[in-house]
Amino acid sequence: MHHRTVAELMTRDVVRARRDLTFKEIVKLLTDHDVTAVPVVDEQDRPLGVVSEVDLLRKSADQADASGLTPIPHLQAWERAKAEGARAEELMSAPAVCARPDWTVVEAARLMEVRQVKRLPVVDDADRLLGIVSRSDLLRIFLRRDDAIHDEITQDVLRRTMGLDPSQLTVQVRDGRVDLHGSVEFRSLIPIIEQLCRSVDGVVSVTGHLTCATDDAHHSPTGT
Repeated sequence: MHHRTVAELMTRDVVRARRDLTFKEIVKLLTDHDVTAVPVVDEQDRPLGVVSEVDLLRKSADQADASGLTPIPHLQAWERAKAEGARAEELMSAPAVCARPDWTVVEAARLMEVRQVKRLPVVDDADRLLGIVSRSDLLRIFLRRDDAIHDEITQDVLRRTMGLDPSQLTVQVRDGRVDLHGSVEFRSLIPIIEQLCRSVDGVVSVTGHLTCATDDAHHSPTGT
C-alpha cells in the first residue's frame, strides 16, 4: 500500500517571515498572501516559530476598552509578554513544531493533535524549511475517488498483502465508506483485513460483514 506523505501534500511555496519583521509588516504579509499564519525563520531558513492571527490578536486583547462595555481579559504573563512584542521573534509561538517530508498523514495528524497546532513547517535533515502542511492539506486524502480506494483494497490489501483472491469478497466503496461482504478461510483474518482497509488513504469507515469457514480464534497449538 502507498500512503501519501507530507511531501506530497504540503505547500512548497511558503510565505515566511524574518525574525525582525515588525507587527504591521506581519499583518500586511498575512493580508497580501491571504494566509492566517507564517513560519518565522532565521538566517539559514530554519523555522524558529510560527506567528499567527491568534498571536497578533493578543495585542488587541491587551488594549483597554475605553467604552468600558467589554471586560478586559486577563492575560497570563507569557501572553502579556507576547502582546507587548513588536517583532516576529517576540510575537511568534515557539519553538516551531515541525514535520519531516517522509512522514505519513497519520504521523503528521497525531503530532498536530498532541501539540494542538493547526499547521506544521516541514524541514529537511538540516532543519531548513521545505514547505508547510496544514489540517486542510491532510484532509485532502479524503477527496480520493471511490474507485481508487476500491482498487487499492482489492489489489494491494487483498491480493498482494493478504494473498487472497479478491473475487472471494465483495468490496463496495461509497463516499469513502467501505462495506466488505464474503467469506474467508479463518476467523483470525477478518480483523486483519478490516484494519488494513481502514489504513488505506481516503477511507472514512469500514463495515465488515465477513464470515469464515474455520473459527481459529481460540485455537491452541498441539501439546499446550
